[in-house]
Amino acid sequence: MTALSVLVPLTVAMGAAGLLAFLWSMRSKQYEDLDGAAERILLDDDDDIG
Repeated sequence: MTALSVLVPLTVAMGAAGLLAFLWSMRSKQYEDLDGAAERILLDDDDDIG
């Protein structure tokens, strides 16, 4: 029973931290350019080959 008194608040705190991280990423516009990453893989960059 003592383990639950530690694990339940820890789980709630970790869930809140995950939610805050998600909300921060939404506010900083991390998900604005979803097509750019999909198209960027098709570009041929010969500059990186040494």
